Amino acid sequence: MTTILDRRLHAHRPDLADQRLEGRIAAERFVTGEPANIALPVAALRAEPDMDRGIDTELLFGESVRVFERANGWAWVQADLDGYVGYLPEDQLGAPENVTHVIRAPRTFVYPSPELRRPAVAALSMGSRIRAVGEAETRGTRYLTMADGSAVIAGHCLPVGEAIGEDYVAVAARFLETPYLWGGRSGFGIDCSALVQLSLMMVGRTFPRDSDMQSAMGTEISREELQRGDLVFWKGHVGLMEDQEMLLHANGHTMTVARENFEAAVQRIGWLYSQPTGYRRL
Repeated sequence: MTTILDRRLHAHRPDLADQRLEGRIAAERFVTGEPANIALPVAALRAEPDMDRGIDTELLFGESVRVFERANGWAWVQADLDGYVGYLPEDQLGAPENVTHVIRAPRTFVYPSPELRRPAVAALSMGSRIRAVGEAETRGTRYLTMADGSAVIAGHCLPVGEAIGEDYVAVAARFLETPYLWGGRSGFGIDCSALVQLSLMMVGRTFPRDSDMQSAMGTEISREELQRGDLVFWKGHVGLMEDQEMLLHANGHTMTVARENFEAAVQRIGWLYSQPTGYRRL
């Protein structure tokens, strides 16, 4: 009998599969894959090599992936951070690199040199990773410099391996008013489960990408026990309690990351969809 594996977290097709799955599934060929890094600020990951397909998730600059196939301008990859599998244009990949810092600001600019008066050449989201090779200071502003001479504000960066703190709810609140984007996972556009994942990632906690995966994490609690940091799940949606009364969530109602009274949110969402399906404490 063939094992059924979640295609979001396991790289397998009838013709090709991850070497680590050999013996669990049938495939014509198994490969170990090769390492690569994301080479642009935000890369959309899709279930099929088709630009008309919806976005499953996004990968950020400097995040590492394993590449199982390059064909017809597309790469089939698995993200090292959360194991998500999908397709992206091959030219969005760069050589593997040992990153040194993570962007800690919701958004920041990359300048062609350590000079904030020069036109920025790119913008990076919180969670992006860079390799700094030096430091510079201009008129009292400190920068981290990269191999090509470009620079980012040093205060917007955190050394790899360090956490932004312990309060992931405070991190999530920094995204208030960020536009809602289905499949989005950056400070430029984000969805409900990515808000939870990215906020936890910045305090040093690995967490699954999608809400159905997240709903199995932590400990089940009752609605009456809700407090700051608890997660509330609906079918296909997740929010983060800021306190006993207020919910933080990226949602399609305001089309932003918003702060909403929890009881009002339950009533509003329930009228169109359903009541919450679960409550979890991390």
